[in-house]
Amino acid sequence: MTKRQIPVIVLAGFLGSGKTTLLNHLLTHSGGSRIGVVVNDFGSIEIDAMSVAGQVGSSMVSLGNGCLCCAVDTSDLDAFLDRLSRPAARIDVIVIEASGLAEPQELVRMILASDNTEIMYGGLVEVVDAAEFGRTRVRHPELDRHLGVADLVVLNKTDRIGEAEREELAGVLAELAPGTPVVAASYGRVDPELLFDRRPREERLEGIRQLSFEDLVRDGHEHGCGHDSGHGCGHGCGHDQGHEGHLHAAYESVEFVSEEPLHPRRFMEFLDRRPEGLYRIKGFVYFGVPGHRQKFALHAVGDFLRMHRSAWGRSEARVTQLVMIGSGIDGGALREGLEGCRWGGGGVSGAGGAGDGGDGGGVDVDVDERSMWGVLRYTQG
Repeated sequence: MTKRQIPVIVLAGFLGSGKTTLLNHLLTHSGGSRIGVVVNDFGSIEIDAMSVAGQVGSSMVSLGNGCLCCAVDTSDLDAFLDRLSRPAARIDVIVIEASGLAEPQELVRMILASDNTEIMYGGLVEVVDAAEFGRTRVRHPELDRHLGVADLVVLNKTDRIGEAEREELAGVLAELAPGTPVVAASYGRVDPELLFDRRPREERLEGIRQLSFEDLVRDGHEHGCGHDSGHGCGHGCGHDQGHEGHLHAAYESVEFVSEEPLHPRRFMEFLDRRPEGLYRIKGFVYFGVPGHRQKFALHAVGDFLRMHRSAWGRSEARVTQLVMIGSGIDGGALREGLEGCRWGGGGVSGAGGAGDGGDGGGVDVDVDERSMWGVLRYTQG
C-alpha cells in the first residue's frame, strides 16, 4: 500500500494581498478534507477545517476546547508539522499562511529539509493584489524574487481592475515568473482541487459525524440566505458557490492511463521538458524494469518532483495513471509526449510480472538497472 504523505502548502503574499481570504475560501470549500493550518507569527491550529472558517489569521483562535493564543518563531515549524501530521490528527493537508513580511523560500527550505516522513512539499502559492501590484513592488521590491520561486501565482482582486490592466499585469508576471501558472481570482476564490485532493465523498459519509461548517454553508445556499447575490457577502452564506463555475476556466486537467509500462529514461525526459503552465502532476507510474516493478507514486508541483515506491495491492492492476493540472497547457501534446514514453516504442513484447521479481516479459534493449538511475534520484522508499 502506498505510504500516505500529507502535502504542506505555503501560502505567501504581502500584507493585504488576500491570503487569509483565500485560506478561508479553502476551509469552507474543502470537500470534507481536514486542513491543518500553521499561521506564521501567531501559532499552530489543529482544526476540523470548516469549523473555524473566517477566524484564521487572528492571534487568538477560538477552538471547541478553549483558546489558543501564542506567538511562535518559525524555528518551531518542525514541531508543529510533527503535531499536525501524527495519524491521530487525521489531517489531509497542511497550509502554512506566511506572514505578510516573511521570506517564503525560507519556509519552503525548512519543509524540504524536514526529517518528517509523513509530509511532502505541496507548493508555494504567491498571492498578489492586482489593484496594488505596482505600489507593492515599489514598497517591497523583493516581490519580484518571491514571484520567481513561486509554483503558482494567484492574481487576486481582479474585480478591481479593468481588462487592459489585467492583460498588462499578465505580461509583467510572465516576465517575472516565466512558466509559472497564474490564476486570476476575486475574493480569493480558487478551486481547492488546484492545491490539494479533496477527500472522496464515500470517506466523508462514513459513520455519524457532527454537522460541519461546510454543511451549513451548503444548506444556506440551497435555501436562500437573504443576501444580495451581486456581492461577496462574507457571511458564510455560500454565495460565492454561485461563482464556482468560473473557477475551472483558469486551468485544465489532463488524464493519462497506460497499461504498458513506461520507459524510465523517456519518462524522465518528458518531465524535464514539461511545458510552461503545467503546475501539478500526480498519480502512479509502472516502469516494469526488473528489480523495480513496484508502484511509483508521483508528486510534482512547479519544478519540485518526488516519487515514493511501494508494493502493489494483491488485486491491483499494474497501470500508469497520471493527472496533469495547468493553465494554458496543450492536453493533446502532453498525451502524445506520454504515449512516446511507453515501452511499446522500444519493441516490447509484453510487460507481464505480477510483482517485483516476476518474469516481466520482453524488455527494451536499453531498459535495465541503469535506465532507472534518473528515476531513483527523486525516489523515496
